[in-house]
Amino acid sequence: MVAIASPPSDAETVSLFTPQDDDAQAKEDFINSHPLTLSLRANPDLIESRPHMKIPEAWRKRNLTGGVLMGPGKVVVPPFSFSEKTGKNFVQISHVGTDLCGHMGVIHGGFLATMLDEGLARCCFPVLPFNVGMTAKLDINYKAPAMADQYLVLRATTVKVEGRKAWVEGHIETLPSKEGEEPTVLVTASALYISPKQAANDQTMAKVYPVK
Repeated sequence: MVAIASPPSDAETVSLFTPQDDDAQAKEDFINSHPLTLSLRANPDLIESRPHMKIPEAWRKRNLTGGVLMGPGKVVVPPFSFSEKTGKNFVQISHVGTDLCGHMGVIHGGFLATMLDEGLARCCFPVLPFNVGMTAKLDINYKAPAMADQYLVLRATTVKVEGRKAWVEGHIETLPSKEGEEPTVLVTASALYISPKQAANDQTMAKVYPVK
């Protein structure tokens, strides 16, 4: 329970992951050195973190995105996240492997929906009571196939807040590999999140999941 009571800070999570093989190290280095990552790090209004590294290690094997879907061939390295302190905007950079497919070579649409569900939620956490919310509604529109073994960027914006409710819109796009290359939007989404009333009596979620 100590890990829950005193989770690592956002800054600490950035360096908590240690690549276990050359492939993971290469993907870690690529994201770290990409111009988009460098530009996001240079923005003083953004907080960088790797949210999945806040989940206690003993819990990760039972966590879908922080454990089950993490590892070689899947989400090889924990995603890098950049969140505005105001809860207005959120950007996440990740790599998706070859073992997350529906059709051969194409990332499963359900996995992309899961990415959006988590990403849009993290975007609005700072503006919700107790910095946590549950999904009430999620609408997905697929625009183009998301090919396996590529880097993806998730972008989200909080568009409306009313008390315990927050509405968020976002999308997943490709990460350009060349200067001047335009990203391709693969899937868009809109969602409604509600901070549960019981969160006042259960700070476990608020300690583990929000970016703050």
